[in-house]
Amino acid sequence: MGAFKAYDIRGIYNVDFNKEDAYKIGFFLPALLNTDKILVGRDVRVSSPEIFQYLTNGINDAGADVYDLGLATTPYVYWVTAKFGFNASVQITASHNAKQYNGMKISRSNAFPVGYDSGLDVLEQKIRTENTVPVSDKGKIHAFDKQSEYISFLKTFVPDISKLTISLDCSNGMVSLFIKQLLGEQPSYIFFDLDGTFPNHEANPLVAENLIALKEHVIRNRSDVGIIFDGDADRVMFLDENARFISPDLIIAVLAHYFSDKGYKNAEVLQDIRSSKAIGEYIARFNYNINTWRVGRAFAAPKLKEINGLFGGEYAGHYYFKDFFYSDSGILACLMVLDVLVKMKQKGISFSELIRNISPYFSSGEINMVVEQKQQAMDALLHYFTSEEKPVSFYDFDGYRADFRHWWFNVRPSNTEPYLRFIAEADDENLLQDIIAKMNTVLKPFLNT
Repeated sequence: MGAFKAYDIRGIYNVDFNKEDAYKIGFFLPALLNTDKILVGRDVRVSSPEIFQYLTNGINDAGADVYDLGLATTPYVYWVTAKFGFNASVQITASHNAKQYNGMKISRSNAFPVGYDSGLDVLEQKIRTENTVPVSDKGKIHAFDKQSEYISFLKTFVPDISKLTISLDCSNGMVSLFIKQLLGEQPSYIFFDLDGTFPNHEANPLVAENLIALKEHVIRNRSDVGIIFDGDADRVMFLDENARFISPDLIIAVLAHYFSDKGYKNAEVLQDIRSSKAIGEYIARFNYNINTWRVGRAFAAPKLKEINGLFGGEYAGHYYFKDFFYSDSGILACLMVLDVLVKMKQKGISFSELIRNISPYFSSGEINMVVEQKQQAMDALLHYFTSEEKPVSFYDFDGYRADFRHWWFNVRPSNTEPYLRFIAEADDENLLQDIIAKMNTVLKPFLNT
């Protein structure tokens, strides 16, 4: 079974895990999280009903009750978990992955994530080594629909978008459960129908080809903003009025406007190790302080709480909020960004102008390479660049990030895919291209060809 990852359980269904594995996960989960009731939601993937059946059979055979949310976005599961006091929940989803994938995102009390180093490792060991013996007093499945309460909560963040022109790509994913109840018919929607085969494009907004339809729609519709969600709606990304993709880390700086307008001062803000230098510089004008940490919800949510942070975000389009139980929500981030854009438009400032004001830097974007000897490759890259110039700051908790006077780079192994990931940013475009060329030269001997 190869589906246990750093943040969640995920893989190709019936290859990396199957229904028997789902049953065992359900069976051992109540004891792992010390609970007799587990909240369960699921996305619309073709394999989700079967996984739900076997997962919940396992939970019931262990003597615990299942509270069934039905079809759900992942943030909806987080919110209900914390709001209604569950000590355990499971969202059946493979997030942005292709249709043949599926998986499970597991949370404990207060919707805190269960990652590989905080419980999934124990769960995997139990599945491999222990037998499942059903108890005589089996649990039951209870319908537990809290959509109306969740919609009411989200509606408190909905701005007046009557003066905005919006193009919105639902990716045939779970955001379609709620988005029209919040934004109404005002946006122009594409790929709205729930369809777990993702017939129009994969539900991964970070892949350029998945943005083609939205870009065309923004131009044709003369939209102020394009918005695209991933499959389970825990991520959201944006295009400006020129259909240019906005690096998701820069949205952290956009969100600073929202919270400043609401009167929040002297806040702690979280970014991941791949994030632009511009963010910390920009939010300082609001007296906000940036904190840099590891990639992934399993690390970000606990860190945001630890620093008593107000909000935070990741390069991959996750945005975390103290008022959302330190969890991530694509819809909540979307509503807050729209609130900012409404106010900016009133001032005559377009989305592209706002982003230009935030960042003066040039970025490589994340470059992915298939590398087997990841640590050796990272060490070689670090040695090369630091022998040329001494860094002014250095992080080594998620790969390496070295900041120099005019540029920085991060190289890290993917926790979910077989890649080595590299990203660099510089204050001069020619310098950036020189850095990328040097990176390619150093890593060439390590690349799988």
